Amino acid sequence: MTPEQVQLVRLSFVSVMDIKLEAGRLFYDRLFTIAPEARPMFKGDIEAQSKKLMDTLALAIGSLKNPGALQGMLDNLARRHVGYGVRDEHYDKVGEALLWTLEKGLGPAFTSEVKTAWASLYDTVASRMKAAAHQRTATA
Repeated sequence: MTPEQVQLVRLSFVSVMDIKLEAGRLFYDRLFTIAPEARPMFKGDIEAQSKKLMDTLALAIGSLKNPGALQGMLDNLARRHVGYGVRDEHYDKVGEALLWTLEKGLGPAFTSEVKTAWASLYDTVASRMKAAAHQRTATA
């Protein structure tokens, strides 16, 4: 990601946090619409899960200037997700749901530049998590 993209993600995320509970609900509604097979992976209260999602995004975005910390966090998260049954194809659906949620939540502020920045961030995150998941699966 370029420094400009990092800045776009950070600035737009401030607006997302203003509607974080709504954004979380939008995200999971969209995810379960486009990937109904993912629904059984979420056993708990979806409101609590939405809060976890937004907190994790905030932590990841806050760690963009410290790639080592971000990578460690993503590796741990990926290892846990393997245990939940997450597969590579789920990452694509999550990315699609995330970008859709941002578009709905940010409205006109979700410019093509902001979308590209978020897509770049998500691609980086998903690639790292897939690699960590494959590593865990290979050593298990």
